[in-house]
Amino acid sequence: MGRIEERFEALKKEGRKAFIAYLTAGDPDLETTAELIPALEAAGVDIVEIGVPFSDPTADGPAIQAASQRALKHGATLEKILAMIAALRRKSGIPIVLFGYYNPILSYGPEKFAADAKASGVDGLLVVDLPPEEANELRRYTDPAGLAFITLIAPTTDPGRVAKILRGAEGFVYFISVTGVTGTAAPRTEDIQRDMERIKEKTTLPIAVGFGISTPEQAAVIAPLADGIVVGSALVRLIAKKRRSGDITRAVSSFAAKIRRAIDTPAPVG
Repeated sequence: MGRIEERFEALKKEGRKAFIAYLTAGDPDLETTAELIPALEAAGVDIVEIGVPFSDPTADGPAIQAASQRALKHGATLEKILAMIAALRRKSGIPIVLFGYYNPILSYGPEKFAADAKASGVDGLLVVDLPPEEANELRRYTDPAGLAFITLIAPTTDPGRVAKILRGAEGFVYFISVTGVTGTAAPRTEDIQRDMERIKEKTTLPIAVGFGISTPEQAAVIAPLADGIVVGSALVRLIAKKRRSGDITRAVSSFAAKIRRAIDTPAPVG
């Protein structure tokens, strides 16, 4: 059992839900990203998604697209991100998921990437543009390395495809709460509740809800419906706002702590 599975098991025993936070690696620079991860852990984040910046992040909204451009401009690369994670592992055991697109991995070399990601301390992968039909191109290397291959399910995914996706899912299932790109719409509670029920009929894996959760109030309402929630664009926007102020870590930690409290004191459903 890897770190992701262990964290969800521990949370389940405690009767708590996972708080998964997303950061774009290298925004505003890799040194700041490395400082933010342990700060988020101290604020109550359970799993960190580290976004690998890419020039054409088609699933991401304006906030993360802009963060990717800033990170690339400041020299963030997949190789440097893995080195940052390796250094982080000397002081933190928080589960880490690399979130991104296949092109940087393909350029790096899938076999080398799998070996280096595992050696650096990565626990899982979420490659948004690699559907199940094409995933074996990477999974033939990442599965033997023990890297959990996390899959996405959208509200528009039909039941047959949901079953197909779940057959190959590992770690946890990432449910996209709204159609469209990240951070551009608010999820509807009644829709999430319906979709959670249909997915849970087909899998025992934890289900995390993301895309559109940006406030403690939303976190409190959605937390009871799933096994975890993902907050990304709101954190990225806060980092962009504070990147020249010198208090990024304090601001991000404070916001994350508010989300954590909201998850732990959920609003009633219905």
